[in-house]
Amino acid sequence: MAVLNRLISRSRGCSAIILSSYPYSHSIRSFCFKSCESSGINLPPIVPSPSSTSTAASPGPSVIPTPREGRNVQWVFLGCPGVGKGTYAARLSTLLGVPHISTGDLVRHELSSQGPLSSQLAEIVNQGKLLSDEIIINLLSKRLEAGEAIGETGFILDGFPRTIRQAEILEGVTDIDLVINLKLREEALLAKCLGRRICSECGGNYNVACIDIKGEDGSPQMHMPPLLPPPNCESKLITRSDDTEEVVKERLRVYNEMSRPVEEFYRRRGKLLEFDLPGGIPESWPRLLQALNLDDNDNKESLAA
Repeated sequence: MAVLNRLISRSRGCSAIILSSYPYSHSIRSFCFKSCESSGINLPPIVPSPSSTSTAASPGPSVIPTPREGRNVQWVFLGCPGVGKGTYAARLSTLLGVPHISTGDLVRHELSSQGPLSSQLAEIVNQGKLLSDEIIINLLSKRLEAGEAIGETGFILDGFPRTIRQAEILEGVTDIDLVINLKLREEALLAKCLGRRICSECGGNYNVACIDIKGEDGSPQMHMPPLLPPPNCESKLITRSDDTEEVVKERLRVYNEMSRPVEEFYRRRGKLLEFDLPGGIPESWPRLLQALNLDDNDNKESLAA
């Protein structure tokens, strides 16, 4: 909790609060909102602690760390917009029996709710900009508190943290076991983002892009077939308002600029697992499981059938 206490004591208009054994979701909310009189906090820049600056860089965990006794895994997925974080995080969520918490889904839910934040969120998202730490932490805090109330333990976070400040806050309130950084070539990312479609009725996510990137010798270097909808969804497909080429390129630029320090933050702590996607789900899923030392027997049986 030292990071939180240092940040809180330096926050303008906030009095220092000692956090000892708070649950992580309440710690985030207390830090960001309850400790200030005003409705928003202008968080100061974070000065890394001596322990974070003196730790030697690590290429990644040689052994996948196990969760602390008494709780499920607490993992984070990093990766550019459109890389497939949600797809693989959702599959691991089902396999491991832990909630998949996507900040993108939280934002989209808030946008559709027509709540007090919806118009502000819409303007930022449509410009391809990243949301402020305060907005993201507010949405995440509410989701964690709701899960805690129904007895959820562990999580797979998708889309958080995206900045060093967010990583410091998260590190201060809970232990992250592993950070999985998904990587994909930029031309494939752009095609994937522009090919995304959503069923306006059931909310299903699909992709109409057929990606076939040739190698120098003319042989396929990467093939990702489209993820087409069932017949009952075909006429109901819509495109996300922020999935235009200009906005997608800006999102990728901003993400790459912001993500490098976050990757290094976790690399120094020996928690970062880099994973280059070799292709679509059929090629990538088994290799990801192998990298994580996991086995999906149900998926093997379905493929064999």
